[in-house]
Amino acid sequence: MKAHTSKRLERLHLQRHRLIKDLFHKASHHIVRLAEEQRIGTIVIGHNAGWKQESAMGRRNNQSFCHLPHKQLIAMIQYKAAAKGITVILTEEAYTSKASFLDKDPLPRFGEGGTYLFSGKRIYRGLYASQAGVIHADVNGAANIIRKVFPNVSAKPSDGIEGLDGNQSINVSTPRVLSILKPSG
Repeated sequence: MKAHTSKRLERLHLQRHRLIKDLFHKASHHIVRLAEEQRIGTIVIGHNAGWKQESAMGRRNNQSFCHLPHKQLIAMIQYKAAAKGITVILTEEAYTSKASFLDKDPLPRFGEGGTYLFSGKRIYRGLYASQAGVIHADVNGAANIIRKVFPNVSAKPSDGIEGLDGNQSINVSTPRVLSILKPSG
């Protein structure tokens, strides 16, 4: 059975497709340009296979969100970053929003059995309360995604977050920007 379509529906579909592709090119260009300006050598992206399959955000939100081609955005970031010599690492992001980065809660892998107790929790939309203090929930999740790849990343109260061996640092300038700097030299 063939789905019903018309020239108008096709035109609307192509218009939406071109808009998304244009926005993804602009976003990926901005991400890679920012990484290059900040001397970032590695971009870490959290990705879970099949994560949109059982989303329960409501009918309208599912229709809007689940049709965004996130793999296309990731592919654009990867090829633009590779052209600039920047590595892109994909990692699963299980428990990254539940575990506390500041308290160094363990980050189990997806599918590992057992129940886990974390030291902090989300208190409001956008805020995460840990034993060490309150942090923006997105910053906590992003830092934990980095910690999945680089387990030795730790927090340093004086100037943000300190990196792997003390020669790298992670600067949080806004809740949306988290960057690992290359060691100078």
